[in-house]
Amino acid sequence: MQILKTSLPGVLVLVPRRFGDERGFFCESWSRKTLHDAGLDLPEFVQDNHSLSAAAGTLRGLHFQAPPHAQGKLVRCGRGRLFDVAVDIRKGSPTYGRWTGAELSFENGRQLWIPPGFLHGFVTREPDTEILYKCTDYYAPECDGAVAWDSVGIDWGADWGATGGPMLSAKDAAAPALDEFDSPFSYEGPFGYEARS
Repeated sequence: MQILKTSLPGVLVLVPRRFGDERGFFCESWSRKTLHDAGLDLPEFVQDNHSLSAAAGTLRGLHFQAPPHAQGKLVRCGRGRLFDVAVDIRKGSPTYGRWTGAELSFENGRQLWIPPGFLHGFVTREPDTEILYKCTDYYAPECDGAVAWDSVGIDWGADWGATGGPMLSAKDAAAPALDEFDSPFSYEGPFGYEARS
């Protein structure tokens, strides 16, 4: 398992090894022991989610779940291709409001670890794209929130074509801008699960 740092401390790209032949491949997509042996100890996961977006150019986000049910997410693409984004919203953080992104696809097998205290969003780049993610807390609708997808300066790398913009849910279209948002998260220093090596 490769562990790659991003421009935001705590947000990591994980690249599991694939073993393939003429039949296809085998991949161990999650192993606490493998990550521990590689110097990374993530929090416990309690829920798995699976989402399908039928059209390319579907944008979901930017979402968060507030304390006391804040969620960390380990995100991967089961089919198709997407651009996945994390935004730091921890008050007092030296990287508050900054974003990082990674292309996740069936082909590259990459995963993005997004800790609690970060917004999460993605845009699909192929039809029928599936996203799968592990969460460190259960879904709590009373703690669910969103920030406007176009208020952070993210380069989504998308050509919206004839639509003039992404396909959004009503909730995401009505989300407040980052500069109007009062974050429920505070910066508490470095993460305990940074790679040790």
